[in-house]
Amino acid sequence: MQLTEHFSLAEFTQSDYALRNGIANIASPNIIGNLKFNALGMEKVRALLGGPINISSGYRCPALNKAIGGSATSAHCLGFATDFTCRKFGTPEAITIAIKNGGIQYDQLICEGGVMGWVHISFAPNMRQQTLRALFNAKGKVSYRSFI
Repeated sequence: MQLTEHFSLAEFTQSDYALRNGIANIASPNIIGNLKFNALGMEKVRALLGGPINISSGYRCPALNKAIGGSATSAHCLGFATDFTCRKFGTPEAITIAIKNGGIQYDQLICEGGVMGWVHISFAPNMRQQTLRALFNAKGKVSYRSFI
């Protein structure tokens, strides 16, 4: 099922972790509605960045989110969040700066990791325009600070 011109439901529900661990990451009709809204936001991101987006994590059913150690309040569980890269455009930091300054309305935007990291964006209804940087310690614990 196509959610928008460039994004399919399969892209937003695909999970190698879920496949390897027998978790059915299936979105309900209500979640699919949220994913359509999310995909519309991602179309704006794609246009701003000028190229294809590689989604590494979209929707996460509760079992998948728990298995990977995701936040219990993650927007991924509602279908509003996407983790992605756009190698054609550049690093996660460059992408974060472009989106922050690009006039796109979002709830949360997080630069996660360095050159080999990814960008997290949420189009949850709050639209707080919150922009953060994720910092990972040696044990893999994450903390967040404002992205300036």
